[in-house]
Amino acid sequence: MALLEGKVAIITGAGRGIGREEALLLAKHGAKVVVNDLGGHFDGTGQSRSPAEDVVKEIRAAGGEAVANFESVTDFKASKRIIDCAIDNFGKLSIVVNNAGILRDRMIFNMNEEDWDAVIAVHLKGAFNLARHSCSYWREQHKAGNILNGRLINTASDSGLLGNAGQSNYGSAKAAVAAMAIIVDREMSRYGVTANAIAPIARTRLTVDATPATAAGMQVKTAEWDPFTPAHVAPLIVWLGSDDAANVHGEVFRVGMGGVWLMRGWHSVAKVQKKGMWEPAELGSKLKEELGKGVTKKEAMGAVMAGAVS
Repeated sequence: MALLEGKVAIITGAGRGIGREEALLLAKHGAKVVVNDLGGHFDGTGQSRSPAEDVVKEIRAAGGEAVANFESVTDFKASKRIIDCAIDNFGKLSIVVNNAGILRDRMIFNMNEEDWDAVIAVHLKGAFNLARHSCSYWREQHKAGNILNGRLINTASDSGLLGNAGQSNYGSAKAAVAAMAIIVDREMSRYGVTANAIAPIARTRLTVDATPATAAGMQVKTAEWDPFTPAHVAPLIVWLGSDDAANVHGEVFRVGMGGVWLMRGWHSVAKVQKKGMWEPAELGSKLKEELGKGVTKKEAMGAVMAGAVS
């Protein structure tokens, strides 16, 4: 029996890159798939039905079941129609993968309001919209005795987990969707739902076309091994969407190049304390002592990145 036999999945932004690989592999493992993609450019402009339709054709040609959906995740009512598309076509909804994304990189002193709002709308509001409607559906079904064990998977990023200059809009949204997964999991676990997040390391339009500085490093590959193909991300999505991952709650995974890293959030690495009120200069002196110990944030991030390519 296939790992996802009987499951129905929605993948947003599934017309290209990571989302496409996820849709293809979910279908290969038995899921019926709603391939959602507005078909825009990496900056969110434009629209085309071809990317989603092409993925559906691939799935069907391989013997799977899929339908295309072209709604925008940024629209609350349209996002409800994405949920309804799965239910109307396949009778239920089991898995939601929030993958849709755009980039509009600017340094903070050059970023305009439109660039901020557009990126937040797709990544953060889009993830909220799908989570809101799917969780409402799973809760209602659970209360009615139809236990669906829903799976919500948000797509975060190194930019949100580790930080990256020029991406205050994108990184803020990606940090938020990771936190959202942790919070939604706490709210929905009583209904048999799990919510987790991934941070992919892969060659896509967002990491190559939109950010040319990263293009050279991500072209490294041989005939036998392509470390940066987005296909390396999809197996984790399939597993997280399965019943086998029923006890995986509120986790964030960094994934790519054949590796998976379990990431944990903010945690204390040092502390200063006294009985009584601190004088600012005294407090600053003690904090500088602690900040001078151990590795810096820059060194820690470097170590993480070195581990990714080792």
